[in-house]
Amino acid sequence: MKQLLQHCGILVAQEQGFRFLEDAFLGIDGDTIDYIGTERPQEVYDREKDLSGRLLLPGLINCHGHSPMVLLRGVGSALPLQEWLFEKMMPIEDRLTAEDIQAGNNLALLEMIATGTTSYSDMYFEPHTAAENAIACGIKANLSRPVQCFNKEETYEENFRVKESLQLFRDYHGAAEGRVRIDFAIHAEYTCFEHIVRPYSAACKELGGRMQVHISETKKEHDECVEKYGKTPARWFYDLGTFDSPTAAAHCVFVTEEDMALLLEKGVSVIHNPTSNMKLGSGFAPIQRMLDLGLNVTLGTDGAASNNNLNLMEELHLAAVLHNGYHRDPTILKPAQLLTMATRNGAKLQGREDTGALEVGKKADIIALDMTKPHLYPNLDPMALVVYSAQGADVVMTMVDGRILYENGEFLTLDADRILHEAKAAVKRLYG
Repeated sequence: MKQLLQHCGILVAQEQGFRFLEDAFLGIDGDTIDYIGTERPQEVYDREKDLSGRLLLPGLINCHGHSPMVLLRGVGSALPLQEWLFEKMMPIEDRLTAEDIQAGNNLALLEMIATGTTSYSDMYFEPHTAAENAIACGIKANLSRPVQCFNKEETYEENFRVKESLQLFRDYHGAAEGRVRIDFAIHAEYTCFEHIVRPYSAACKELGGRMQVHISETKKEHDECVEKYGKTPARWFYDLGTFDSPTAAAHCVFVTEEDMALLLEKGVSVIHNPTSNMKLGSGFAPIQRMLDLGLNVTLGTDGAASNNNLNLMEELHLAAVLHNGYHRDPTILKPAQLLTMATRNGAKLQGREDTGALEVGKKADIIALDMTKPHLYPNLDPMALVVYSAQGADVVMTMVDGRILYENGEFLTLDADRILHEAKAAVKRLYG
């Protein structure tokens, strides 16, 4: 089907940043953008949609999260990361069933889709449930089963997490015409051992996979790795071959200059999680330095237990103001840089070069903001308005591959009532 979105504002991709078109037209042929301009196209479209008062943006890409942790939202607040993770999160996660995880992932999808996320990266166990959910609802997802090892005597061949990860890749990589991609994942240096990481990293490279990993999220993690191995987490993974595959490194709050040089050498993408890092008291990642060096920096929410939401619009705003305040310099991160991090850079991290921007030939992964809201008037600088003023609740349409998943408060591919019922049942079972 050919669709024409008309009379809307559009933030069109250009080589550096974005260009604003007013009262413009965007044509879609099947799943691909085939026209953008201020003149009505000559071609005939099967369906025309008036989007007056709306601003079209590329769909947001949430590059790091643990979606089923929405069921743990609010648990363990005001605790340092290690205590929060090992004493609060893991005991509850040990009780999660596959049904709970599926319910949590579906609840997370409602939240992400309603706030403008069209593709997300996730790291969690029982990920086949997330794969099936993504296939059914139409979102794009890079999913992974994180590998951990808590017994130094356990061999690589015995590690059930490795087996599950490899099986997931075989079963779902490239599913739904490529909307679902399966990544490899190592949870972190402090939850694994060299004899697991090295062969698993080699398997990722051999199979042409992509890797997800946490790196230097806290000073404690970073310093203890140096004390234990005489090297930083980034150097540890580098030496074990992890970065020999395209890698997404979450957090990177305490990376050194040498670490950043290693990440740049291997083309590692960094995921900035401002809310999670501040809520857990982890610190401020050197984002401006990374951008200056040429690293591909993206945005992520992390899990809802450390955020406590999955609203990437909020991450845009916080990342914009946080570093300006920390460095006492209002020019540190400009709005166009932030939106690029949440779109085009995220697409690069996921290995999805056909999305992340509104331009002819790209996939029709599009969101629309309602610009008639009081806090979005006057529209004198659309880029600044998107980053500093817009809210997740301003999203009134979310489209993936030309298919509308959400519009004006209604989910078109998800049964919100059923999902909320199942989430409530899971919460009741977990917490009594």
